[in-house]
Order: sequence, then C-alpha cells, then structure tokens
Amino acid sequence: MTWFYHNTTKEFTEEDIKDYFGFVYLITNTQTGRKYIGKKFFTKSKTRQIKGKKKKSRVSSDWMKYWGSNTELQEEVKLLGEGIFRREILHLCKTRSACSYMETFEIFNRQALLNDSFYNSWVTCKIHKSHVLGKI
Repeated sequence: MTWFYHNTTKEFTEEDIKDYFGFVYLITNTQTGRKYIGKKFFTKSKTRQIKGKKKKSRVSSDWMKYWGSNTELQEEVKLLGEGIFRREILHLCKTRSACSYMETFEIFNRQALLNDSFYNSWVTCKIHKSHVLGKI
C-alpha cells in the first residue's frame, strides 16, 4: 500500500526521505471517513555484538507497511482490506521531538480525542522547546 504526501496523488518513496527522521501521518477509512493520526520513524535502533561489545546502529523501519499502533484500526485493515484506506503523510520531520510535537499538534488541532470520527483514543507528549525550534 502506498503513502501519499500532502493530499497529492504522488507516491512517497524511499528517495523522498532525504535527511528526514520521520513523519506524521493520517490514515483514512474511505468508506466510513474515520481517521487516525500518528507518527512513524524511517529508521529504528538496532543493537548487535561485535568483539564482545554492544554496537548501536540505525536500520530501516517497517514504515512502508505500517498501519498505525491503534488495535481497532489494525483489525479493520485486516477485516476490510488495505484498499479502502488512504495513508497520507502530513508532515516530514527532522527529529524525534519534532515528530512528537507535530503529532500532538495535529491530534489537538483536529480535536481527535473529542470526536468519534477518529480512531485516536490517547496522546502522550514530552517535548522541550529547544528540541523543536528551527526543526519544523
């Protein structure tokens, strides 16, 4: 299934990642109109042992196949099929904190927790001003 960027019909690919750390997204059930707002990182941390020492590195995440962390949404995708859902990237972010900030901003701005037309049921966020200034 495809990710689209900013309500376009252009497919977002690995070549479009450039120096971004992650993104904030919107998944929409095109039959019911229900939506989900979340964030995903392009890479994940991996630890392996080299000569008895632990080495950390970053490897590609499963972002291309990702359907959010919401259990209800995941069950609907399995039941109804991926074809009735649209995955859209709302914001590309350069840091983890910028992703957290923009995800929380979108959830509050769209009143996702107060509205049954969203799958979102909770939000957590801890961000310092210096982590996001100049990075959004």
